[in-house]
Amino acid sequence: MTRILIVDDESQMLKALQINLQARKYQVAVALDGRQALLEATRTPPEAIILDLGLPHIDGVQVIQALRVWSDVPVIVLSGRSDFAQKIAALDAGADDYVTKPFAMNELLARLRAALRRPTRTEALAPRVVIGEFTVDVGSAQVLSAGGASAVRLTPTEWRILGVLLAHPGKLVTGHQILQQVWGPGHEQKTNYLRVYFAGLRRKLEPDPAHPRHLLTEPGMGYRFEP
Repeated sequence: MTRILIVDDESQMLKALQINLQARKYQVAVALDGRQALLEATRTPPEAIILDLGLPHIDGVQVIQALRVWSDVPVIVLSGRSDFAQKIAALDAGADDYVTKPFAMNELLARLRAALRRPTRTEALAPRVVIGEFTVDVGSAQVLSAGGASAVRLTPTEWRILGVLLAHPGKLVTGHQILQQVWGPGHEQKTNYLRVYFAGLRRKLEPDPAHPRHLLTEPGMGYRFEP
């Protein structure tokens, strides 16, 4: 049975979506806030997520960014925010689709079926990974200092690149693999993207970016995360 995670802090909306999806033979899990959503998604990964943006604790865009570190699960944003900038922010973070409230249930269900037809990947990641003096908290998409405070802000693309490497500690990951997983098919030759983003990641995470210890380049082959 296809498992769908619904994330919304409005209990009536949550119940209506749950009833409609269960009537169509979907298995449904629910979450009322961003933290609960990430916990549920990591504990029992769903096949798709329907996500509100205005959530307590962790905003919906931050939830998407955290998910995209380790998963390509389809995310359909279902939000009362119709502002164009909000839509762009959600889609840039990694959302697959955006539906504005109020909405037609049949349209949402059609978009869900379309999202479920897309191929996805799910990587197994440790909840926290140490990179030098920083700790990467995968679940909350934060880079923490030794004292536990948020120390470094990564862009959504930087998070996705880092997630690919963290899923294969100590192993070579080719540039083509990273380009395909982060940007999608058709971008495998755009290696200049990786040079720019890896330079940025090293400036943020390596004590000596010119002589990296953790985010390594294997000339002519690819990249490697060395714990």
